Amino acid sequence: MSIPRIAVAGAGAFGKNHLRIIHESKDAELAGVLEPDPQRAAEVAGRYGCRVFHMLDEMGKHADAAIVATPTVTHSEIGCTLLAMGLDVLVEKPIAHDLASARALTDAAARHGRILQVGHLERFNPAVIALQPEISKPLFFEVHRLSEFSPRSLDVDVVLDLMIHDIDIVLSLTGEIPEEIRAAGISILSAKVDIANVRLQFPSGCVANLTASRVSTERVRKLRLFQPHEYISLDYSRQDAIRFRVKPPMAIDFAPLTVTKDEPLRLELESFFESVATRRAPQVTGGQALAALEVAESILGKIEEHSRLVARTLAAPS
Repeated sequence: MSIPRIAVAGAGAFGKNHLRIIHESKDAELAGVLEPDPQRAAEVAGRYGCRVFHMLDEMGKHADAAIVATPTVTHSEIGCTLLAMGLDVLVEKPIAHDLASARALTDAAARHGRILQVGHLERFNPAVIALQPEISKPLFFEVHRLSEFSPRSLDVDVVLDLMIHDIDIVLSLTGEIPEEIRAAGISILSAKVDIANVRLQFPSGCVANLTASRVSTERVRKLRLFQPHEYISLDYSRQDAIRFRVKPPMAIDFAPLTVTKDEPLRLELESFFESVATRRAPQVTGGQALAALEVAESILGKIEEHSRLVARTLAAPS
């Protein structure tokens, strides 16, 4: 295949970034954008000199692959339609709003022999890339992902909005699915869960504590990993990581990991373009994203159990 023609469905805040990177890339051609808002569609079409599609079938005739950057609840319907039309698809995270819809996507990709990549962006964070070869035997993770409140993505809980990133990272670094989940969460400024704390225990004995909030007064993106005789502190936002080691007889030294800073979204899209051109499996497959969603759904179930327990406690006579 020559340079793949990539279309984008959705020109919201994140879709615009996809459009910018595709427009700048030497490895892909921007085929056009599908956006129902006429003003937004005209804005990005003028900025990037691309055509505006009005229907999915029109987009499918003029593209080899597509980015689905629409609301989560539409991912499966749009993605399955594009896959059936013969397009490779990168769908933003989470893969879908429920497990049945996610399985429909992975099944459609397999049935039509198309590539399905999911936008778990932190996999392409240069600090995470630098961390991966340093993993030996993870014993404990402490992860915080906090954001100030925004009306974006309120169609899903904070677990699917923010924590899903860290669920995917921890699953990829441990290579395991948790055997025990404990979780609590509450709604504050939306009808969905806005802050959640989770404890995952894995068959190897590794434990991961994850906290996600979209009602914080500050933005925090940090992961700490403990393994025998060392721990590594990673900052997603700064794209850096520092390793602390115990040195005999009783000393601790520390040194930064070598990180080549870059824009994670650009790295993610370059990887997708390569998969489209070479037919190589994507770095984040639909199956991996489905596994992360399954854990996220289990977490939400545990949060609901905890909420019922709290409600009973509050209702009990003192």
